[in-house]
Amino acid sequence: MTEENKRNQPWRLTEGFLIGGGILVAGLLLQLTVGQVRWELFAWPVNIIALGILMLAILVMFLLRSRVYVFRFLCSQAAAVPALVYASVLTVVMGLTRQHEGGTWLADMLTFWPFVLVYTYIVVILGLVILKQLTGLVRKRRSSFSVLSSLFLHVGLFIAITTATLGNADMQRLQMWTTNNPEMANLFSDTEAFHQYERFAMDEQGRRHELPLAIELKRFIMEVYDDSITPKRYASEVMLYSKATQRKYAATIDVNKPVEVDGWKIYQKDYRLTEAGDACQISILELVSDPWLPWVYAGIFMMLAGALLLLIKKPK
Repeated sequence: MTEENKRNQPWRLTEGFLIGGGILVAGLLLQLTVGQVRWELFAWPVNIIALGILMLAILVMFLLRSRVYVFRFLCSQAAAVPALVYASVLTVVMGLTRQHEGGTWLADMLTFWPFVLVYTYIVVILGLVILKQLTGLVRKRRSSFSVLSSLFLHVGLFIAITTATLGNADMQRLQMWTTNNPEMANLFSDTEAFHQYERFAMDEQGRRHELPLAIELKRFIMEVYDDSITPKRYASEVMLYSKATQRKYAATIDVNKPVEVDGWKIYQKDYRLTEAGDACQISILELVSDPWLPWVYAGIFMMLAGALLLLIKKPK
């Protein structure tokens, strides 16, 4: 590197690691003072507003990069490489640690401030790099497979990370207990939880949610092995009522074979057998709604497209 370049680009990998380390320290201080990240505060429409503010901030930083060196530095590999190293280490720790909601710092990494801030830092770097690449394309007015591949990879990663993170606040995972015996409610104290046509489900905190669909359990299927004890298969034959389409659908919900209706995936989670026998079987269903998931898939497909472009040679 020439003396002129050293003067124009005084920061290198060392400064990149120091900035990343500072972000980790800031995250730890937040974890100690305000507690874990509360994603429920970012539920719609707060998450889309936060995304808009983030993208506006990235645009402002890009426009000011010629005046503010730190913004220009964030467009460089010297900033990106340390950020990816920190993110990789935290992700490996996440993979090696059993994750569960409400766990300790490393056991609930999605609410761990250092983890969230490092990935936010990566998103900022990605946004600046994308704008830099787009500006280069506009100025040159021509492109190559390598340039387009890099752009697709960066845009896809930006979309996947932001939508997976902000969409986490809108994801719902609920549990519904159903029975095909209307008189069964007399066996339980909370009779409201059991109806022949069930349209309420419970979250992990025990709060009831009214759904835009209803489920009627027609028949619970139980198949066992020769020992008559170990279940070989259990499933639910149901009738689904859609509020949006005003239609009903017959379906069989098997373990690992969910049914999707009105944006909800319905899984066969568990069952209960009471002392009253087969007439009092309870099917426990899990309902999952993740409205941002299509955007996550879009980002992944863009990254795959970028990888595919790397394999394509420009024709002579």
